[in-house]
Amino acid sequence: MKVVLAPDSFKESMSAAHAAAAMSRGVRSVFPDAQCVEVPMADGGEGTTDALVAVLGGEFRQVSTVDALGRPIQAVYGLDPGGLAIIEVATAVGLGQIKPDERDVLRSTSSGVADVIVDALDAGATTFIIGLGGSATTDCGAGMLAGLGARWLAADGSELTPDPTALADLDRVDLSGLDPRLGQVTIELACDVTNPLLGPDGSAAVFGPQKGATPDDVGYLDGVLEKVANALVAAGTPDVRDVPGAGAAGGLGAAFLAIGAELRRGAEIVAEAAHLDEAVEDADLVLTGEGGMDFQTRSGKTPAGVAEVAARHDVPVIAFAGTLGRGVDDLVGQTFDAVIPITTGPGTLDDALRQGPANLERAVASTMRVLRLGGWLLG
Repeated sequence: MKVVLAPDSFKESMSAAHAAAAMSRGVRSVFPDAQCVEVPMADGGEGTTDALVAVLGGEFRQVSTVDALGRPIQAVYGLDPGGLAIIEVATAVGLGQIKPDERDVLRSTSSGVADVIVDALDAGATTFIIGLGGSATTDCGAGMLAGLGARWLAADGSELTPDPTALADLDRVDLSGLDPRLGQVTIELACDVTNPLLGPDGSAAVFGPQKGATPDDVGYLDGVLEKVANALVAAGTPDVRDVPGAGAAGGLGAAFLAIGAELRRGAEIVAEAAHLDEAVEDADLVLTGEGGMDFQTRSGKTPAGVAEVAARHDVPVIAFAGTLGRGVDDLVGQTFDAVIPITTGPGTLDDALRQGPANLERAVASTMRVLRLGGWLLG
């Protein structure tokens, strides 16, 4: 019997790799001879680097860079032996790295992301998976592009600092100094955000407030994003202002798209990179899950992406979750064959997080026993 274990992380409790290992122990406690194939998963957000490094046998690399406010930090990304770099922009310019009372979106830039990309290029990366999300910036990727060789210029030819305050004086961009290696690599953007760059559904209006933008700041930032995008188009890049996802990560989506990147669903990219299709093809059962599941699970979340792969091969899939929310019953029979909670009773959140691996192992083992008793899995 072959069982594929393809969970996302259970946030604040266990990584995807730890969750897959717990599932494996649960299966083998009932079926000792089962072939358990662990494929840690993610959807392009937090945990994507950890998941892909684990499943691909890659390495973590540390880079000296700066956060969104220009303060020195160490960022981490993944590199696999085949030249695939896995980068989460939040590792360099993440909102979580800046205390709420320190957030200053008008002076925040994405420059730190460029240092990570350059280090990966220097290390021989030929393909990039970029996880967009969680950034503290709304600069349309101007900082990142500056770090890669672009020059943002005022009307008098002076070079501007690539932050929203200075970019109000932007006249044009010179892209002639962009790192030429960018034209020789493949960049895939892992993101499920569909917001355009500008307007009421755009980056500044939807995501700016959580980064510290006031209502007045939102209008100002939208104007800056438009200036940057217009300058890129005038310099010969594709017009990506209305492309779904261009507004992701404070407009980093637009910057990456402008230099030739492709935006795809995060769970789909990770599944492909992790060779999930090949693992599931001859499996008898797939187990997946994450910390919480509800009506949003279908909208690009990792378990739903795993279920899509399982459905292509007509393999049943069972999902496990720490918490079940509104609409989860609608997932059973349509997306998953079953959805199982892993908690066993009342307790504190701290207890649930601490006991997550043991609870997941126990829930999987109990499910395996039920399947064995029903004769569905004979081992």
